[in-house]
Amino acid sequence: MKPTVLVVGGAGYIGSHVNQGLARRGYPTVVYDNLLNGHREAVKWGDFALGELADPSQLRLIFQHYRIEAVMHFAGLTSVGESMAAPDKYYANNVAATLNLLNIMREFDCRYFIFSSSAATYGLPLSVPLAEDHRQAPVNPYGQTKLMVERILSDFAAAYQLRYVALRYFNAAGADPGGEIGEDHQPETHLIPIILEVAAGRRAALSIFGDDYDTPDGTCVRDYIHVSDLAEAHILALEYLLQNQASAAFNLGNGQGYSVREVIECAEKVTGRAIRAVISARRPGDPPILVGSAARAISELGWQPSLADLTTIVTTAWRWHQGRKAPRNDS
Repeated sequence: MKPTVLVVGGAGYIGSHVNQGLARRGYPTVVYDNLLNGHREAVKWGDFALGELADPSQLRLIFQHYRIEAVMHFAGLTSVGESMAAPDKYYANNVAATLNLLNIMREFDCRYFIFSSSAATYGLPLSVPLAEDHRQAPVNPYGQTKLMVERILSDFAAAYQLRYVALRYFNAAGADPGGEIGEDHQPETHLIPIILEVAAGRRAALSIFGDDYDTPDGTCVRDYIHVSDLAEAHILALEYLLQNQASAAFNLGNGQGYSVREVIECAEKVTGRAIRAVISARRPGDPPILVGSAARAISELGWQPSLADLTTIVTTAWRWHQGRKAPRNDS
């Protein structure tokens, strides 16, 4: 029998896709989520428990009721802009609550941990594409919290025999090709769903945060990875640990960057609709370019992204967005 996996934050965007992938591969799962940013209807596989990561008594009950052998952690706050305005919130949730989870795992001798980290740990790139040995010097509190947890994991591995994989994402995007789940943040902060909300008439316009960066068209360049490919990498990372491999960090990206304007153009072709955009001021903490090399994940995990094309990513997201409810006119 395959080990039971606790999917913390499994009602959210990435966590729900990973939970789907785990279930399809025969892993029993328990989703633990406070539903602050997640959606109960996205938990279509495994068991569900409502709870706070910061509450050790609630977590302890989960470990007492289930024989949890591995944990996948997606319950981090993820908005760069919000982290600049409210760093206390990010350190409390992303660092202190994660430390609480790790201590409960120790209490129940649960030793396998897959961490949702971020390319934001690298900060301003010295060269692209970024590899795992690039200097880690975050430029915002969000990235700092992810790096702090990576360092905690390294120390726990040395002291307590924890085995972990930290997966440094670039920009997760797209939706389940079958249309069962997709991306739905409130408020939405990610580029592709915002663009598609404009296309669907749910939003008046898209704000482009800066068009004077040192990039080919002046807008920020990012590496987009399909969320289902991301989910597959998490399962491979778990299996890597179950095969007694050493703790490690891996980038997850496609190795190719697209500017904001290029993503808009792609979405206009996919949707057949004009997308209104307005230029706004730069956001603090945004690097001009973030593009990663996933060569290590490909060679060591056997990961092979199958939905890497930007048109495919936008098409799956658009298909899911078209199935959503009545339009909102958010600005």
